[in-house]
Amino acid sequence: MGSVLALSSRPGRQNSPFPQDRPLSRWDKRDGRLPNPGSFDGLHRNCKDVFPQQVEGIKMIINKTLSSFFKVSHTFHLSAVAPSNYRFHVEYLQSDSDSKETSSPMLIGEMDSSGSLNAHSLFHLSERIRAKAVFQTQQSQFVTWQFETEYRGSDFTAAVTMANPDILRESVIMVAHFLQSVSPQLVLGGELVYHRGRAEEGGILTLAGQYSGPNWVATLNAGKGGAHASYYHRANKHIQVGVEFEASTRTQETTFSFGYQMELPEANMTFRGMLDSRCIIGGVLEKRLCPLPATLIMGAFVNHRGDKLQVGLGVNVG
Repeated sequence: MGSVLALSSRPGRQNSPFPQDRPLSRWDKRDGRLPNPGSFDGLHRNCKDVFPQQVEGIKMIINKTLSSFFKVSHTFHLSAVAPSNYRFHVEYLQSDSDSKETSSPMLIGEMDSSGSLNAHSLFHLSERIRAKAVFQTQQSQFVTWQFETEYRGSDFTAAVTMANPDILRESVIMVAHFLQSVSPQLVLGGELVYHRGRAEEGGILTLAGQYSGPNWVATLNAGKGGAHASYYHRANKHIQVGVEFEASTRTQETTFSFGYQMELPEANMTFRGMLDSRCIIGGVLEKRLCPLPATLIMGAFVNHRGDKLQVGLGVNVG
């Protein structure tokens, strides 16, 4: 299941509001000890980052750094598929140099022109413990409130998430994650999702494993709800490829996807493409407009089975 909620579309490729790529730190392998395996949500991250993010309509993103700990962005999106909207995004960054991630956002908020709000907060309670809270509203209605506590040991990670607790309706969703580094290459763990309501109650257990080679990563999640397998391979410093397989017992559907990323540093360009078993082909080209602080984004996705075409153009400034 992963995170119960992720912040909706915002500048950049990161779906999580908190940094994903970081330099070696005290959490990584040192003195021959096993490394910390990271979070459960990040098991398939290397593969997913290779795939292009769907682009549709016309979008302009303006980013502004007001200080060393305060950033804002404005997003204007004109769409022919969904209502056009404006989003205001703000980040307050921590300035504690002793924190695990020295530039990790502490408070993040985003509001669109319809009045819907996404808010995230992250607090490092100690060197190994961090707490996270997520709130989401749709216009004037609360739709999600989520609280998570994570503990990172020297070679394991444990986390507990509680989402949408409602005493009156006697409903709650609980998610527990655990990952253990068995060897420098092998990580094993699992996820337990428990949901309770007036009409139903149940749980789903998912087991997970990840094996890393010198330039590749293979990951598998399998449980009662289905299976999710991914393979990431870095061919060289400019080319990366990823393969994903997903099967769901609830929808009785399986999908297979292939994606790749190619960087052309001499031309300041990055291209990402994908093809899946639903006959969807897509690609996104990002071109840095040097010496301007801007990036041009062009994308197109074709659904041959549904006879649909989506084309997008965007500019990211700042």
